[in-house]
Amino acid sequence: MPDDETQTSTLNRRETLNRGGAAHTPAGPQAPRLPGAAEAPAPWLLRLIAVGLVLAALNLRPAITSLGALLEEVRDGLHMSGSVAGVLTSVPPLCFAVFGVMAPRLARRFGAGAVVCAGMAAIAAGLVIRPYIGSTAGFLAASALALMGIAVSNILMPVIVKRWFPDRVGTMTGLYSMALALGTALAAAVTVPLTSAMGGSWQSGLAVWAVLAALAVLPWIVLVRDRTPAPGTPAPDRSASGQASRQASRPADAPALRITRSRTAWGLACFFGLQATAAYITMGWMPQIFRDAGVSAGTAGVLLAVTMAMGVPLAFVIPRVAGRLKQQGPIVVVLGLCGLIGYGGLYLAPAAGAWVWAVLLGVANCAFPLALTMIGMRSRTGAGVVRLSAFAQSTGYLLSIPGPLLVGVLYQHSGGWGLPIALMAGLMIPQMVAGVLAGRDRTVEDEC
Repeated sequence: MPDDETQTSTLNRRETLNRGGAAHTPAGPQAPRLPGAAEAPAPWLLRLIAVGLVLAALNLRPAITSLGALLEEVRDGLHMSGSVAGVLTSVPPLCFAVFGVMAPRLARRFGAGAVVCAGMAAIAAGLVIRPYIGSTAGFLAASALALMGIAVSNILMPVIVKRWFPDRVGTMTGLYSMALALGTALAAAVTVPLTSAMGGSWQSGLAVWAVLAALAVLPWIVLVRDRTPAPGTPAPDRSASGQASRQASRPADAPALRITRSRTAWGLACFFGLQATAAYITMGWMPQIFRDAGVSAGTAGVLLAVTMAMGVPLAFVIPRVAGRLKQQGPIVVVLGLCGLIGYGGLYLAPAAGAWVWAVLLGVANCAFPLALTMIGMRSRTGAGVVRLSAFAQSTGYLLSIPGPLLVGVLYQHSGGWGLPIALMAGLMIPQMVAGVLAGRDRTVEDEC
C-alpha cells in the first residue's frame, strides 16, 4: 500500500480515538485538516460513486471499438481512403493528448465530479451526432466531441479513486479497469449484430451507444456541486489566511511542479504511449485484418471482443498483483511477450489461429490497467498522483498518435498487412523497455 494511504488510515484511526473521548489540545491554532482526516463520507454516497465509476468506465471505449467493427461500412459510406481512415483511428489519442491536459485545471475549478458528468454528456452528444452528419469532416468533429469527454474522464478516474477511496486504490482501479474492458468488448461484440437487427444501417449501429453514455450521466449529477479538491490539491481560497497557507505549502508541492525532470515519469509516459499505440491499432484495425484474411464481419467483431474481454478478469487481477510487488518489470515483460507472439501469429496464419492470436493480444492489452496502477504507485502524495496522471496520460497519448495513422498508410501503399504487423511487433520492444524502467521501486518525488 502506498505511503500516503497508510498515513490516511493512521489519521482516520486517530480521529476515531479522539471522538471516543481522547483529550484535545485546549489552546493554540488548530492544525490544518488533511484530506485523509476529513469526516468519512456516507456509505450510500460511496456506493453511488462506485456505480458512477463503473458506468463511466463502460463508456470510455465503445466510441472507438464500435467504429472499428464497422470501419469498412463507414469508409464506404463516407468515401474514405485508407489514409483518411488511418487519420480517423488516430483521432482518439490526439484528443486524449490535447484535452487530457485540461482535466486537472477543470477539476480544480469545477470539481472532478462535475467534469466527469459533463464528459459523459459530451460522449452521448458526440455519439448521437456523428453518424448522421453526412461528411468526413463532420464525422471527425463529432467524434472529437465524444473523445473530449472520454479524455477528461480518463485523466480523472485515478484522481476520483484517490479522493473517495484512498484505502482501496488497487481494488477500485481494478474495478473500473474491468468495467472499461467490459465496455470495450461489449461494443466490439454486439455492434455488428445490433446493426443487422436495426436494418443494416451503420448509422444506427454507431448511434445506439449514446444511450449507455446518457445513462452514465445520472450518478454524477450528485457530485456536480462538490468542490472538494483532489488529494493534495489546495482548494481555491483568496483570503489572507488562504494565501499564507498556499505559501507555506509551496515547498511540499514544489517537486510535483518539476515532474518533467523525473526519469520515472518519462518512462511511464513512454510506456503508456506505446501501450496506447498498440491498443488503438488493435481496436481500429484488427477486425479489418481478420476480414481481409477471409473471416466474416460478425466473427471479426467477436474476435475483437475476445481480445478486449481478456481485460475483464485481468484488469482486476493485474493491479492487485502489481500492488504487492516492489517492481512491476516482470509483469511488463510477460505482457510484451504475449503481444509479440500474437503479432507473429497474425503475420503467419491470421485466419487459422485467429482465436489464439485474439487471446494473446488481449493479454498484451492489459498493459493499460498496469500503467494506471503504476501511476498510483510512483508517487507518494495525492498532488503527485494528479500531476503524474495528467503528464503520463497526456504525453503518452501524444506519443501514440502516429501509430494508427502509419498503419493505415502502410496498409494502403503496400497492399497488405505484412508491414503494418511488423511495425506493431517492433513497437513491443521499446514498450517493454519503458515499462521496466517505469516499474522500478521509486517515486517521482525522489527524482524531482
